[in-house]
Amino acid sequence: MVGLVAYWLMKSEPDVFGYEDLVRVKREGWDGVRNYQARNFIRQMSKGDLAIFYHSNATPPGAAGICRIVSRPEPDPTQFDPTSKYYDPKSTAAEPRWDWVVVAPKKRLNFVPLDTLREIPELVDCRLLAKGNRLSVMPLTDAEFDAIVDAGS
Repeated sequence: MVGLVAYWLMKSEPDVFGYEDLVRVKREGWDGVRNYQARNFIRQMSKGDLAIFYHSNATPPGAAGICRIVSRPEPDPTQFDPTSKYYDPKSTAAEPRWDWVVVAPKKRLNFVPLDTLREIPELVDCRLLAKGNRLSVMPLTDAEFDAIVDAGS
């Protein structure tokens, strides 16, 4: 798959860090992922991949924009900072547990609320819509990514 772009969905709470914050700062490390499955998805990311920036725990939740992965996965520095809410005392520099990637804004979407996403046929099997799914980072198929982008264009 060398040279191919993979697609992802990355969730953030807009009152903590929303798509407009990413536009303002231009680049930001996607920190604080503390779920092993989501961390493993981060470890699969490549520079140049694209992600839907999804506002979670919002009223309503939904897709707000597209971001580009602009770094390779690397250890999330917040795991080593005792003053960070993401500090992990069991993680060491020699054996870090948690990774991040740096993201940059690519395109604002016309906000696509979750209720609208549920109505898109291409998303019927999407992990985002699976009952009980709370992952903050997940892969999307080409068709899922394209359907979300089309809905927000």
